[in-house]
Amino acid sequence: MLDRTLRLSKENYIDGIRNGDKIVLSRSISIFESDKESDKQLAREILEEILPYTGKSYRIGITGVPGVGKSTFINKIGEEILNSGHKLAILAVDPSSSSSKGSILGDKIRMSSLASKKNVFIRPSPTSNSLGGIAKKSREVMLLCEAAGYDVILVETTGVGQSEVAVNDMVDFFLLLLLAGAGDEVQGIKRGIMEIADFVLISKADGDNLEAAKNTTKVFEHALHFFSPKNTFHSTEVLECSSISGHNISKVWQSVKKSFTNKQLRKWMLNRRKNQLVQWMNDYLEETILEKFYQKPEMKKQIDLKKTQVFEGKKSPYLAAEELLDIIP
Repeated sequence: MLDRTLRLSKENYIDGIRNGDKIVLSRSISIFESDKESDKQLAREILEEILPYTGKSYRIGITGVPGVGKSTFINKIGEEILNSGHKLAILAVDPSSSSSKGSILGDKIRMSSLASKKNVFIRPSPTSNSLGGIAKKSREVMLLCEAAGYDVILVETTGVGQSEVAVNDMVDFFLLLLLAGAGDEVQGIKRGIMEIADFVLISKADGDNLEAAKNTTKVFEHALHFFSPKNTFHSTEVLECSSISGHNISKVWQSVKKSFTNKQLRKWMLNRRKNQLVQWMNDYLEETILEKFYQKPEMKKQIDLKKTQVFEGKKSPYLAAEELLDIIP
């Protein structure tokens, strides 16, 4: 059995990625997700080498509240994508167990019909308490998949509030799945996300629920008139669909593809990617500063002391934090 803890040379990883080797790609992703200092250095070297081979995919985010049917939808639209001659990578982010930090839902099981196909790569990753409902290294994993030749990248998020903003900062096109007949108390993320969604899909539009889905579609089409457009080149579409019957699934994919071939919209997307790179730098900088702050032995000791003082009511959280900031070298 292959020992996944053993490391290949940087060149072997790069060659394997460029040749579309799924095993090497998976092992490369594990390096990027590792907390070992040696793996972090190796990951940075791999990333620099593969960057020239990235940026040529359709980057599509998919979100919605738990239970809306995101994975089933991806399974169905994935078939349409493959039939269009594309190679598909799915970054399916699972909620994490708070104790083991491992994935709970198991997307390869939920997308079983896609998982075995040659031109599909599925990577379920635990959020591991990462803010925003996307995995900590989702951006890097996306670039690795692009370098491996996958020209459509689907990023499924957990749909837990911040996830929409987080995934919007790393993709070109954003799909929001909603349920017909669910009240605002169930779809609490709805209002904020409507402003950044490129496509609103009313899912599970089949059987007795079809008529309700069509009515909900009309409601959201009307609601969109009260929101400013995301850009002047594309109007947010609303459509009901079913991942069971296949109703409108092909229409959804064709509409998404059409958006990517719009010259003005494509130019806007490319400029957006440049801004996303700057955001990526800022996020990495903040993450690294915090990491180094907490790793310094003298800081760990002081942090533990301040925690005790706050716990015992001897200092306010604000004052304790200010005193820690004052001793930063």
